[in-house]
Amino acid sequence: MESLELARKAVDAASEKQAVNIVLLDVREKCSFADYFVICSGDNPRQIRSICDDIAKSLKDEGEIAHHEEGSLESGWYLLDYSDVIVHVFGEKEREYYALEELWSSARVVLRVQ
Repeated sequence: MESLELARKAVDAASEKQAVNIVLLDVREKCSFADYFVICSGDNPRQIRSICDDIAKSLKDEGEIAHHEEGSLESGWYLLDYSDVIVHVFGEKEREYYALEELWSSARVVLRVQ
């Protein structure tokens, strides 16, 4: 599956679980380890887990399995690494603290779902 298609499927799955402020960034010209970042937020640890689980299931159904997972529900941040696509699911406070959109502000925004 092409990396943009994979990223869009992750966005769709996050949206179905009512993730908020979903952003898809094209980082191909800005970093060497990924093509796209999907960044979104959940309201609480249970929703963060649900978003991550649904993304993983949706992509697994397409034959894609995360190569690495990192973070914890207690930390308010969870990462799913699909090599070319990195998915970050944050709690609201943690997302504001890490400010990935600011850190990668030179990347092109492909999609934003409020």
